[in-house]
Amino acid sequence: MARRAPITEQRPSSRNLRVLARLFAFVRPYRAALAGALAALLVAAGAVLGFGLVLQRVVDQGLSSGSVGALNHALLLFLVVVTVMAVSVAARVYLVTWIGERVVADIRKAVFAQVLRLDPTFFEVTRTGEVISRITTDTSLLQVVVGSTLAIAARNALLIAGGLAMLIVTSPKLALLVLLGVPVVILPLWLLGHRVRGFSRASQDRIADVGAYVDEVLHGIRTVQAFCHEAVDRVRYGQHVEAAFAAAVQRSRASALLTALVMLLTFGAISVVLWVGGHDVVAGRLTGGELSAFVFYAVLVAGSVGALSEIAGELLRAAGATERLLELLDTEPRITSPVHPLALPGPARGRLELGRVTFRYPSRPDAKALDDVSFTLEPGENVALVGPSGAGKSTVLQLLLRFYDPESGTIRFDGVDVRDADPRALRRRIALVPQDPVIFGADAWENIRYGHESVTDDDVRRAAEAAHATEFLDRLPQGFATFLGERGVRLSGGQRQRIAIARAILRDPALLLLDEATSALDAESERLVQDALARLMRHRTTLIIAHRLATVRRVDRILVMDRGRIAASGRHEQLMAEQGLYARLAALQFRAMPAAETLNAPVGA
Repeated sequence: MARRAPITEQRPSSRNLRVLARLFAFVRPYRAALAGALAALLVAAGAVLGFGLVLQRVVDQGLSSGSVGALNHALLLFLVVVTVMAVSVAARVYLVTWIGERVVADIRKAVFAQVLRLDPTFFEVTRTGEVISRITTDTSLLQVVVGSTLAIAARNALLIAGGLAMLIVTSPKLALLVLLGVPVVILPLWLLGHRVRGFSRASQDRIADVGAYVDEVLHGIRTVQAFCHEAVDRVRYGQHVEAAFAAAVQRSRASALLTALVMLLTFGAISVVLWVGGHDVVAGRLTGGELSAFVFYAVLVAGSVGALSEIAGELLRAAGATERLLELLDTEPRITSPVHPLALPGPARGRLELGRVTFRYPSRPDAKALDDVSFTLEPGENVALVGPSGAGKSTVLQLLLRFYDPESGTIRFDGVDVRDADPRALRRRIALVPQDPVIFGADAWENIRYGHESVTDDDVRRAAEAAHATEFLDRLPQGFATFLGERGVRLSGGQRQRIAIARAILRDPALLLLDEATSALDAESERLVQDALARLMRHRTTLIIAHRLATVRRVDRILVMDRGRIAASGRHEQLMAEQGLYARLAALQFRAMPAAETLNAPVGA
């Protein structure tokens, strides 16, 4: 299984936490809850800072004076402060957690909605597993940060500020010593913080690689097992997991070093403060209560600084996750609706015009997929595109559905340039029956009415009958309500194809696109579908892609494509008489086909 180079290593990275500020756009709708959380946070921080004053009162007025009443009063005050702190902490935890869950839910919806807007060009260069990793893993990390870490960071910042203020009030001399030690603590925090941030981003990228590999292998599990590739995939998956583990260990090592260094420097400074303060108490320049309160505030500040050093790593990881999500949110699709789209005329006629269309796929800019292609489909005309693989047949369908825009030339649907129309309005008039139909993990009702959720069950059943799908759907355990399995694994190829045809019948399109629509059918299934396709194509513009030329002998016109160009045009007999590419392809195919198959070929592919 060929490996594609991960794109994660090419992403730009910021050097600070300012990227997290954009999260507040998602917090803004919940200002009331945020105000309540901030109020609870302030009250809780004030209660913690009040412990120092209570401790000083217990030592100086209760213990030193020997007064039982003073001691009881001090302890009662202590109990009041504890109660206030407990209530405010509970309120803060609930409100902050609620905000975190709500904001992350909104981010997930916003990112998924954005992914649905992106055109196929984005998915040509971005792995599906990478996108899934951003929506799941990265948003889960943000949930922890928004719902906990940011509040803890704010709490510790308040405690540091309030603690420093109380240190100055309690003993300016000792406070000066503490302040002199602050730069010694802060400097390594920021020096190592940037390294932690880089390691955190690398760790998230390696986790995304793991998810992408799992998605690719499981999506092709039948091929993996058919080619006995399990052992190779186990080894490669193990390599991805080990790379993720190594990146996580590297990040953890840097975080541990950061935390240990900050704590060592912080409590080393407190030891110096205790030595100086102890001498002041012995000399009578400071009371025991004041020293006790000062030590409490010093430990509180040191602990808060240490906690911030740990939280800094989480915030840096969140900054990396936020960047990855914002990259998705900031990605602009190449295919968009005009500000003032032109309305397609009604009723739809299905007239199609391609004028000198040239196109290159963004992922293959050096090769022209289409080169100066021009043709017209009149309303109700059935036209087939034939030619060798890579000739550009499927590319025409991609452009008609406006998954891409041509590099030059025009495509007109019912006289309107498709670039001037709303893509959704255009696609509502087109139905595609692909060679490999997509069946979603739902029942038959939902799969057939896909894109037409408002239609009735009777409409769905009539479409299924027209596609000859009821014969197998009614035999399922719960009939149409039977779960068809992920990607329709419970259905055969022919059954999945008939579901897709029923979906197209229900859409009642002006333009029908058939991309080898019967190639997956056995002989019996093909006969059942021929009648449905013939009725579906009648009086409807139809463009057929076919590799089996016997399936298009009766269409109105055949366009022969070769290397992105229209090489020939005409009916079967005319093209055979010209002895060109079509005749050579037909000779190769018809020579190996039974006579009965060539004589009884279906109307469309």
